[in-house]
Parts: sequence; C-alpha cells; structure tokens
Amino acid sequence: MKVTGKVQIEGVTDVVCDVCLVTTKVESVGFQFGTLQAHWGYGTKHDGERYEVHLCEGCFFQAIANLKEQRRGQTMFRDDVEIMEDDFGLVATDDFFGDTFRG
Repeated sequence: MKVTGKVQIEGVTDVVCDVCLVTTKVESVGFQFGTLQAHWGYGTKHDGERYEVHLCEGCFFQAIANLKEQRRGQTMFRDDVEIMEDDFGLVATDDFFGDTFRG
C-alpha cells in the first residue's frame, strides 16, 4: 500500500561563482560551472582539509590562464619539459553528452 503525503526536501536552487558571485545558471540549460576541489590527506600541511570552489565560465578560464602562466614560470629554464599550452587540463572536446571516454 502506498501512503502519500507532502514532504519538504532541500535542493540546489542556484550555483554562484565563488570568485565574481554571479549565478552560473544558463537559461533552458541549467547550471554551467567548473569546480576546483581538493581533499588533502595524511602527511600534507593541510591534512584533513577539503576544498570546493565553484567557478563561472569566465573565472574558470581566467584560473586556467593563471595556472598556465605559473607553469610557464616554473619551467622556463628547463630543457626536459615540453609545454603544450593549448590543451592545459583539457580531457575531451565535442563532448556534448558527457559520454566521451579517455582512458
């Protein structure tokens, strides 16, 4: 037998960029954001700490640009590193349905 009744549940109503504080909601698509996250483990300076930062598209690619610049500075005088700037962090393209597998 089914017993029905009203229940109150919590759900995500918005995802706001943690940098610029703008909503990441795109009309008729939903939320479009990137996530920077970390869970630091035993032996690290931040053992037991977890971080999760939500970024809008603009702030995400600004962060990627900053990380590329950091890598460029760290490897500037090294001969053993081949720098591939265009695909930094990119794991798939034309993956509109999230079904691309890269092993």
